[in-house]
Amino acid sequence: MLPLSLLHTAAGHPLLVELKNGETFNGHLVNCDNWMNLTLREVIQTSPDGDRFWRLPECYIRGNTIKYLNVPEEIVDMVKEEEIKARQARRGRENGYNNRGRGQNRGRGGQNYRGGGGQRGGGPASGNRA
Repeated sequence: MLPLSLLHTAAGHPLLVELKNGETFNGHLVNCDNWMNLTLREVIQTSPDGDRFWRLPECYIRGNTIKYLNVPEEIVDMVKEEEIKARQARRGRENGYNNRGRGQNRGRGGQNYRGGGGQRGGGPASGNRA
């Protein structure tokens, strides 16, 4: 399971983020980008000592400052189910993709193929060029 797929699935759900400096942020995930930068809403920020709290309407957390993420267990289960469905869909496409086999509908001769006019170069069969 990839962390970014987990975070994209967690959008709109509660999330706990601990930073490298010890601060924690509890809020609902709004957005996540490829660098794991997060936007949270309805946030409660806790100081590293745990003795002070702040309520924030929204905050932005840079991905390289994140130490730890706590995602609800139901989100992890949702991602696992999505991966299983995607794997099954891929198998279905691979098994049904090329049922013709190699080389069918190919061959030499006939008017539709190169050289099929009865003469060299595929020109008219009568020999008269118009």
